[in-house]
Amino acid sequence: MAELAPRARVVIVERDRVALIRRVRDGHTYYLFPGGGVEAGETPEAAARREALEELGVEVELGPIVHEESFGGTHFLYYDAWIVGGAFGTGSWPDHAVLSARERERSGTHEPVWVPLADLRGRDVRPPALAALLSPR
Repeated sequence: MAELAPRARVVIVERDRVALIRRVRDGHTYYLFPGGGVEAGETPEAAARREALEELGVEVELGPIVHEESFGGTHFLYYDAWIVGGAFGTGSWPDHAVLSARERERSGTHEPVWVPLADLRGRDVRPPALAALLSPR
């Protein structure tokens, strides 16, 4: 059996809110935890830190993995993380800079946002299992 491609994401919770990426694509709004693919020669932990800086503009320290799941040939690792530097919302999105205008339009928007934990249940947050773990009862 082929090894699943890894993707590393961060779960940053502070002051009863969580850092997410709001995506608007094809008229639909949904939310993802920040992160992305593990590059050749990179550990999942290094990828999680790099992606937090690229997407959110923040440096993070990592704690343990708080959620894992596999689907579509990909293994997702979600790390507990906390901000130790940088400025939220200043990410440079270098992988998007190389896209053509048409590719960017097809890809939709990507916006770093803070979402109150109390509001997670009313939003399309992916993965839903992790959103449910973070939602107040």
